[in-house]
Amino acid sequence: MRYRLTFVIGAAVGYVLGARAGRERYEQLRKGAQRVAQNPAVRNTVESAAQNGRAIASKVFERAADRVGDRLPPSVGERVRSLREQRAADEDEWGTSNT
Repeated sequence: MRYRLTFVIGAAVGYVLGARAGRERYEQLRKGAQRVAQNPAVRNTVESAAQNGRAIASKVFERAADRVGDRLPPSVGERVRSLREQRAADEDEWGTSNT
């Protein structure tokens, strides 16, 4: 409940401050965010973090699969395999996502 209240208060404060700042300030913030997002160093860092996250998730999945073993229902195992195959098809030759 405390987190919801914090979120609602934060959203209300953001709305009030955003309404007072106006459209011009919004456009300035949006352009600044675009410049940061287009920065090659930022993009490389984000891509590295994504690759590390995928590698860690893969290791965690393998460990969990070893511990759980054959206790998973066959339908769950099939679904996990199909999702992994779909994910592998989405990667390009650099091993990154196409997004």
